[in-house]
Amino acid sequence: MTTPAYKRVLLKLSGEALMGDDAYGINRATIERMVADVAEISKLGVELAIVIGGGNIFRGVAPGAQGMDRATADYMGMLATVMNSLALADAMRQAGLTARVMSAIGIEQVVEPYVRPKALQYLEEGKIVVFAAGTGNPFFTTDTAAALRGSEIGAQIVLKATKVDGVYTADPKKDPSATRYQSISFDEAIAKHLQVMDATAFALCRDQKLPIKVFSIVKPGALKSVVMGDDEGTLVHV
Repeated sequence: MTTPAYKRVLLKLSGEALMGDDAYGINRATIERMVADVAEISKLGVELAIVIGGGNIFRGVAPGAQGMDRATADYMGMLATVMNSLALADAMRQAGLTARVMSAIGIEQVVEPYVRPKALQYLEEGKIVVFAAGTGNPFFTTDTAAALRGSEIGAQIVLKATKVDGVYTADPKKDPSATRYQSISFDEAIAKHLQVMDATAFALCRDQKLPIKVFSIVKPGALKSVVMGDDEGTLVHV
């Protein structure tokens, strides 16, 4: 069996990635396909943690949240990530994988609280850890949660899964001549005003010298290619 390029990774999934072609919510076929990709790298011996957003769930209630206090809306978003995490963990269970959901906010009747030593133990045991509820604080995105948790667990890289296969010189949907960066430094990405992650998450990854790989979760086999170190997506590095 070919050896993966990374032993421990943090996968950042957007909530929108779970929607498929639906307007909001969770598309079952989409989540099952993602779980199949996760199973493939888990079988390679890669220790995997996941942070997932809640935009797909929150999108359904967004019109009613207009004018709402920002902190309250953010807490609602955290609960949406818990829902996504439970759905993802259940789909992994049905696929024969062992997953543990750990929440940054206390809802012990539903999922266990995030405790770093316990998360590290789960990873060493080969279990997949899903970090829910972001950082547990309003005003911080799940990108920041991914950077934070990735740093805490000693991940070698943050894999940012999107619907685009990397970072481009311009928006490829608007500019057909846009080209994909194979790799780019943090400083160069900042200088070029490239939106890889939100500013807080990006700064944390840069300070911790934690590389980011941006790739398409929609592309079949892309996750495995990234883990194997192939030329897939865009690597953002120090």
